[in-house]
Amino acid sequence: MNAIAPVGINAAAFLDRGDVKANAQRQKAADFLRHAGLPRAGVEAWKYTSLRALADVPFAAAPQAVDGSAVDTLLAEVETISGLGAAASRVVFVNGYFDVGRSRLPTGVKISTLAAGTLPDDGIDPAGDVTTALNTVLARDGLELVVPEGVDAGCLLLVSIGMTQEAAPVSFHPRHRIVVETGGRLALLDASVGRGQYLHNPLYDIAVAQKGYLSHARIQAEGKQAVHLAVSHARVAAGGVYDSFTLTLGASLSRHEVHAGLTQAGASVHVNGAQLLSGHQHGDLTSVITHAAPDCVSRQTIKNVLSDQARGVFQGKILVERIAQKTDGYQMNQALLLSDGAEIDAKPELEIYADDVKCSHGATVGALDDDQLFYLRSRGIPDATARSILIRAFLHDVVDQIDDQRLKDSLNLAVEAWWTREVA
Repeated sequence: MNAIAPVGINAAAFLDRGDVKANAQRQKAADFLRHAGLPRAGVEAWKYTSLRALADVPFAAAPQAVDGSAVDTLLAEVETISGLGAAASRVVFVNGYFDVGRSRLPTGVKISTLAAGTLPDDGIDPAGDVTTALNTVLARDGLELVVPEGVDAGCLLLVSIGMTQEAAPVSFHPRHRIVVETGGRLALLDASVGRGQYLHNPLYDIAVAQKGYLSHARIQAEGKQAVHLAVSHARVAAGGVYDSFTLTLGASLSRHEVHAGLTQAGASVHVNGAQLLSGHQHGDLTSVITHAAPDCVSRQTIKNVLSDQARGVFQGKILVERIAQKTDGYQMNQALLLSDGAEIDAKPELEIYADDVKCSHGATVGALDDDQLFYLRSRGIPDATARSILIRAFLHDVVDQIDDQRLKDSLNLAVEAWWTREVA
């Protein structure tokens, strides 16, 4: 037993569940968590988001056997929100385990799942950050998908459903690997929903080869008692594009962390998103985009709509290495506060070591414009409708950032469903 006290909040409850001895990656991750613990408020990368509550919840391993009718109800809701139709290809995970009976596997791609107790040699540092380390210690299943060279794989729905039994809190930690080979294309709609108190801690290992294209939209609509801690590690080669969007709607506490590397000349990455939060929800979008090659482009626009006592966090860093001349990087965070109790914390950051670059960042915070409201009201539009028009206009251009029309339509449907449920 290591007698050294952790620097952060003790993570022993999670470490006790992990079988770390059989795998060097798991062992390294466990050692990191044993020493660092879960981050305290003083840790710079977690300055605005506390995981204190996790240490006080006895999360058990999520069961595979759950209420099938409840799962089917949630799956139907996802299909409705996605707008892709009942015949769309889909891969379904329930409590972090692959559900073959509810999945409809696509043709033309290679699909497998992570065998229990094994981890792929993906090159990800298991001790690079807390979210990755937690997943590395406890991952038991996940999707492994390869789009072969030159194949347009169409649109795939990846569904995660969280479900507790007898109100006991559980956690699950799927590890997904998505590879788009040279000239391949894929549109991936990734939806997370659930009921009860649970922790969902997915990791995405993403590789886009030369001239490959991956459009990846995430709809996080977890249950209101859930905690969602996700991390994506993306690598993009020459002429490749990773076009991503995260829509945060659910969970009491959520954080999605993106580490994207532009590794060869001409690569592009888009890390856009929106957070629509109310009540006492806390949502955190954090990213580090590394330009490690010349002539690469990165774009990041994040918009937040916060009401009641909700708190939004945006931390975005663009790192431009010395070799990355002709870099074009853009980053913007905007927040619309609908109540006096809502709060946004923003920390955009540029770290540049090259001298021939075009990079900019910024942040704005405000409330609904009284003059615009007055104008709409003066034309006979009710107050609630006028507010709805202005909020939707605020969100429209960020959702429009994602290129794939199917994913764009799905995101708009999800926003509409949220609006109907939470506001209308």
